[in-house]
Amino acid sequence: MEFSPFSVAPWAEEKIDASTPSILKALRGDFFCSPFGADEKPYRGESHQPHGETANANWHFESLKRSDAGVDLHLSLDTKVRAGHVDKFLSLKNGETAIYSRHVLSGMKGNMTLGHHATLKFPDEEGSGHISTSRMAGGWTFPGTFEEPARGGYNCLKPSATFKRLDRVPLAQGGYTDLSRYPARRGFEDIVQIVHQDRPDFAWTAAAFPKEGYVWFSLKDPRVLQSTVFWISNGGRHYTPWNGRHMNVMGLEDVTSYFFLGISPAEKPNPISREGFKTFTKFDPKKPTIINYIMAVAAIPRDFERVKKIIPDTHGVTLVSPAGHRIPVKLDLTFL
Repeated sequence: MEFSPFSVAPWAEEKIDASTPSILKALRGDFFCSPFGADEKPYRGESHQPHGETANANWHFESLKRSDAGVDLHLSLDTKVRAGHVDKFLSLKNGETAIYSRHVLSGMKGNMTLGHHATLKFPDEEGSGHISTSRMAGGWTFPGTFEEPARGGYNCLKPSATFKRLDRVPLAQGGYTDLSRYPARRGFEDIVQIVHQDRPDFAWTAAAFPKEGYVWFSLKDPRVLQSTVFWISNGGRHYTPWNGRHMNVMGLEDVTSYFFLGISPAEKPNPISREGFKTFTKFDPKKPTIINYIMAVAAIPRDFERVKKIIPDTHGVTLVSPAGHRIPVKLDLTFL
């Protein structure tokens, strides 16, 4: 079977305004962000593009190695806005359906938000995708207005609200909505952030597509990437280049940040950090910061429904459904 879980922006092959950030021109798949988001004003003299140079600049090719074990790609980037160096390693292993991603950030100092920005395309059928995560410590809706109707943007979740379950999130007009089933809420653009409970092995996020026969999931060390930002994009932006056509897309973005608001709001006391959760990373110029991350897919039966839990096993992990279906997935957990 072949699966294609990632979204590609509908304008990807169009000519758009030259002032558009590079990441928006090529919006697709997963990309590493440092910083995650960007400050409205320069942060201590640093004017970062949205999601930073790591998401917008051209990388330097270092090597591509093929062996009986798999394929390893090494790219590098010398950052200028905050002087430093980033090495990117992407690996595929024979007999597995996982992508191993490692970013090594060195020579930098100061505070930073960072994370991965996996962007998934959902089938055009309401509620066809089932989203689940490892146990949550808390959830927050965006603190303020996410979209401006005067500009042609619309959101429907209640601002600055908290929630404990994905299937019961407050709406701006009253009542609740279910974020664990998607697509939903056509015509709106919303964003929430959840924090994973600390655990000794890994945290996870998953999107199951029973009719399509597969599940996508990510694995991370919650001490390094403590949160997941849900960017829910379903035709709620009517300005260029979105023009109301970016639909059935959800970003499941594993981060240490305060939404996408940049470094300054993340390092100041905010509703998430006040609860004792980390919203920024502190770089040490004498010690590299390493971000290890695994994304994978697996075939599932039509009655699998959703991922209830992911447990470590001798071969890697096993995905377990509410009905007790068990799907073994071969991968190397020690990578995390």
